[in-house]
Amino acid sequence: MQSFDFTTLTAVCNELRETWIPSRVEQVYQRDRTTISIALRTLKGRGWLEVSWHPQAARLHIGSPPPRIPDTFTFSQQLVSQLNGLALVKVETIAPWERVVDLQFAGRPGEDAVYHIYIEIMGKYSNVVLTNAKNEIITTAHQVNQQQSSVRTVLTGQMYEAPPNMTNTAPSLSEPFERWHERVSLVPGAIKKQLLKTYRGLSPMLIQLMLQAANIDLEATTDKLNAQEWQSLFQRWQEWLHRLEKNQFEPFFLDSGYTVLGWGGIKQANSTQELINEYYTSQFNQLVFSQLRHQLTQKLNNILEKLRQKANTFKQRLAQSERADEYRQNADLLMAYLHEWQPGMSEMTLADFESGKPVTIALQPDKNAVLNAQALYKQHQKLKRARGAVEPLLADVEAEIEYLEQVEAAILQVETYQAPEDLQTLEEIRDELVSQKYLEDTDYRNRSNDKDKDINFRRFQTPNGFEVFIGRNNRQNDQLTFRFAGDYDLWFHTQEIPGSHVLLRLQAGNVPDEVDLQHTANLTAYYSRARQSEQVPVVYTQPKYVYKPKGAKPGIAIYKNERIIWGQPQKVR
Repeated sequence: MQSFDFTTLTAVCNELRETWIPSRVEQVYQRDRTTISIALRTLKGRGWLEVSWHPQAARLHIGSPPPRIPDTFTFSQQLVSQLNGLALVKVETIAPWERVVDLQFAGRPGEDAVYHIYIEIMGKYSNVVLTNAKNEIITTAHQVNQQQSSVRTVLTGQMYEAPPNMTNTAPSLSEPFERWHERVSLVPGAIKKQLLKTYRGLSPMLIQLMLQAANIDLEATTDKLNAQEWQSLFQRWQEWLHRLEKNQFEPFFLDSGYTVLGWGGIKQANSTQELINEYYTSQFNQLVFSQLRHQLTQKLNNILEKLRQKANTFKQRLAQSERADEYRQNADLLMAYLHEWQPGMSEMTLADFESGKPVTIALQPDKNAVLNAQALYKQHQKLKRARGAVEPLLADVEAEIEYLEQVEAAILQVETYQAPEDLQTLEEIRDELVSQKYLEDTDYRNRSNDKDKDINFRRFQTPNGFEVFIGRNNRQNDQLTFRFAGDYDLWFHTQEIPGSHVLLRLQAGNVPDEVDLQHTANLTAYYSRARQSEQVPVVYTQPKYVYKPKGAKPGIAIYKNERIIWGQPQKVR
C-alpha cells in the first residue's frame, strides 16, 4: 500500500485550507480502531474529514460519510464532547518537512484556538492527540508509556511534545546542483536508496516517479549515472520543490497507486481529496475482502467437515438398523425349529420360510434356543428404535449441510475484489453466519438488518433485452425471491445444486423466447456450485410457486410446477 508522504500531505492540507477553513464541527464518528471521521459544515455544504493512524496507511482527507451503525468507541466520544460546535480555524504542519498536522479549533473564526488535534503520520508510530490551549493532553488514540518508548511518552495529563527532529537534510530550492550531487553521490549505492537516506520529505513512490520522469532506470546506482542523467534528475528535483512551494498539484491515478504531481498519471481526479479517498478505500476494501474471504472459507470448511462426518455416522447406524428385520426373521426361525437345538451349539443352519434357502444363525452356546431367540428379538427392537431416532437427526444434519453449501457457493462466486459490492456481499454473509450462531463476533452490529441498505443484485440482459437479476448471497436470494419478484417474472435455480436465486424480469404480456430462457439458464448454472460443468440441470417456475418452509434458514426455498432446462455455464462470458 502506498504511503501517505509529505508531498501528498501538503497537497491535502492546501485543499483543506482553501475549502474547509473555517468550518463548524457537527459530529465525530469512529469507523474502526484506527480511523475517525469529523463532520464539518461550511456555508457551501457538509463533509467528513477522515483521520487515520493506521500503521500502514496513516492519513487525513475528506472522505465518504460513515455507515449508519452505532459508534461504540470511547475516543470519538471524548473528541465530540470537547469539539462539538467549535470551528476548525487552522490546518498547518508543526514544522517544515514534518508529517505532523495541527488542527486548531476555536469558539468562532478569528478567535484563538482552545483545542488542538495533532495528527502524527509516522508509519507504525502514527497517533492522534487532543490537547487544550496550553498543550496539555486530554486524550489520545493510543497512549505511549515509558516501557513502550524511552524517547517520548504520550500520556493523558502530560504536556504534548513534538516528535524528535529528523536528522537528514531538508531539501531546498536554493541548494545548487553541485552540493545536491555531492550529498547524494557521497556513498555509492542505488540512487533511490541514497536519495531516501539523504533528504527529508521523500517516499519510495515519489522517488520512483521522479526517476521515471527523468528517464532513469529504477535500479540505477550513483556511480553509473552520466552527467546528463544527473542534470535531468536534478531538474525533476527542482520541479518537485517548486510545486511544493507554489502549491501546484495535479492529482492523478497510476496503474498501481497515485500521484499529486501528475507524473506518469493515467486518470486525473477532480481533487486530491477524491484521489486519496478513492485509493485508500479501495486498498482497505481489498485487504478486508481477502482476510474476510479466507476467514469465512476456513470456518465453513471446518464446520462442513464435521457435519459430513456426523452424517456418515448416522448413515452407518441406519445401515445397521436395516438388518432389524433380519434379526426378527432369525428369531422366528429359531422358535419354529426349537426341537433341532442341542446344548453347546454355536450356530444352526435352517431353511428360510419363503425361499427355502439355508440360513445360518449364530448362537450363544451357554444359552438355549429360546434365550437366543429372545436376544435376537431384543436386537430387532433396539435397531428399530434406533432407526426412528436417527432418521430425523440425519435429516437435520443434511438440511444444515445443504444450507452451508449454499453459503459456500455464494463465497466461491466472489473470487476477487472488483467493487465495493463484493465486500458488501461477504460482510452480509459474515453477518448471516453470526446471526445463525456459526460465527462469534463481538463487533457484530446487525448490519444485515439495516432497512436502508441497498440490495446490489447482479444484473444482466438477455439477447432480447429482458433484465436478469441474480442474488449474491442468501440475504439477497430471499429479497429477490420473496420481495422483489413480480407476478409475471420467472424464477430460476439449479436443480438440487447450491447456487444463486435468479429472476427473469417480465412485464404483463411479455413472452421470452427460447434464447432468453437459455441465456438465463446459463447464468443460473454459472452462478452455482456447478460452474465448471458443461451442462447443469436448471429448474424454472413462477415466483408464486416458490415457498420458504417454516423455520427454514436464509436462502432455502422449495418449489413446484417447475420445468427443466439445461444450463451451459461455459457459454457465460
